[in-house]
Amino acid sequence: MKLNFESKNILVVEDQSIIRETIKHILFSLGARHIVEAGTGINGIVEMRRCQFDIVLCDYNLGDGKNGQQILEEAKHFKLLPFNAVFIMITIEQSRNMVLSALDCKPDDYLIKPFNRVQLSTRIERCIARKEYLVSIEREIDIGNVYQAIQNCEKLLEEGNKKTHLYVLKIRAELALIIGDVKAAKRIYQEVLQERDIPWAKLGLIIIVFWEGNYEQAVESLKRFIEQYPMMLEAYDWLARSYEALGDDHEAVVALNQAIDLSPQAILRQQRLGLLADKAEDIEVAKKAYKAAVSLGKYSVHGSSSDFSGLANVYLKSNSTGDALKILNDMNKLFFNDPDSRVRAAILEIEIQKVKNNGVVSQKPYEKAFKLHEQFGSQISRELRLEMAKIGHLSGASEIVDEILADLIKTNIDDKCFIGEVTKMCNAVISDNYAEKLISRIKQELVDINNDGVNLFKEGRIRDALAVFENAVEKMPNNQTIALNRLKIIIHDLKASKPDPKKTMLAQTYINKAIQIGISHEQIGGFQVELDNLKYASR
Repeated sequence: MKLNFESKNILVVEDQSIIRETIKHILFSLGARHIVEAGTGINGIVEMRRCQFDIVLCDYNLGDGKNGQQILEEAKHFKLLPFNAVFIMITIEQSRNMVLSALDCKPDDYLIKPFNRVQLSTRIERCIARKEYLVSIEREIDIGNVYQAIQNCEKLLEEGNKKTHLYVLKIRAELALIIGDVKAAKRIYQEVLQERDIPWAKLGLIIIVFWEGNYEQAVESLKRFIEQYPMMLEAYDWLARSYEALGDDHEAVVALNQAIDLSPQAILRQQRLGLLADKAEDIEVAKKAYKAAVSLGKYSVHGSSSDFSGLANVYLKSNSTGDALKILNDMNKLFFNDPDSRVRAAILEIEIQKVKNNGVVSQKPYEKAFKLHEQFGSQISRELRLEMAKIGHLSGASEIVDEILADLIKTNIDDKCFIGEVTKMCNAVISDNYAEKLISRIKQELVDINNDGVNLFKEGRIRDALAVFENAVEKMPNNQTIALNRLKIIIHDLKASKPDPKKTMLAQTYINKAIQIGISHEQIGGFQVELDNLKYASR
């Protein structure tokens, strides 16, 4: 069936007016009547904020300002496009780097200029048809209902559409990994590979090896995979993660560098490389990556003050205090309203004083940092708060240290990686066993909270029990045990009472949150089944 272009709102983002006119002329010839044009990346974002578009045709190179990749990143980040909209990237170059950069941000498709009427209409129609076919899945993913998205995948697979079968299986396997259902994901990837030799299924099986904790096997498998599919950028990211899990930061840096050589415009990868290289004490690579992140961040939604502070700290390690001060001033100008940035700047001032004065720091910058932390504590990142705990100890503010660490541990008790960072910092800066004792005490506090809620539940005081866990979740949103108990109680309440749509929606929200904080399918899958049965019974 031919697409009705007349009913579609279309945005064309192209900096060259002649090419814009050419694209508009082709679209008019296809029947399009609602066409908006933008000559810059910023204007493209403005138009997306102003109106909902069905189709966006965006050039990759837009001169000064945002490029196409940065436009798509921002559109995804702020959900400026409907989940069923089509975003097609356009580029004039066929070079490897340009094509990979265009694909790295995962547009729905891409076109190389010059293209004709048939090529454009075919690409748009193909993308629209795929989006419309997958609308039931994408809608649920968009609002975080992963289990419903999985059910909708199963329904589409039952229809037996051969053209879309593999694509739906790919989504189904990815959703299985999101909920931690490794067995289902592995089964799907193996079934696909029995039919056809497909790279994404091969990589999926290797990712499962990583999640199972077999990091050495993952490294060897990924190296072989990259030899076979050197353009698949995601494989380099997983190779870096595998090396990092093995404690080999140097090789992780090498892996990320290989990906960046192929696609240098990906700011998130540059940021990650800067952090890893800094950790591995590879100053030159860290400096280059942070510089790239600062440059890309000028027009990217992912630009961060941490890129500036990272670069400044690298300069300090080279005793380049003048360069560090310049970066600090730039950071203050660009991020003056950002709480994270203001705390980072205060910490950076302390580090600059240390280098300039041979380790001697006046009390004033410490007081400034503590005051900002008191003002913005809940708004700044956990990594920055951990840094504040370190500074607090070095300045002798032990009460602040205990307060920060206790809150960080309570909030992130189930995040083994971050708790490991807390322990590492405490062992290096404060004393051995300091973190262990604090963690043990907090775990007991959590046990007491859980016991209070569970006892109320056993006494039949459902509302009181739920209130205990609601209060605990508000203070510790990422605590898995508390989230599970809250979920258990509301499901029990739904089963024991009359159908209540509000409670049912709340229970689904709790399940979606449980997925977000990493609770596995084995722990919450049963709750989803019970909730689905309750929904069905109430119809």
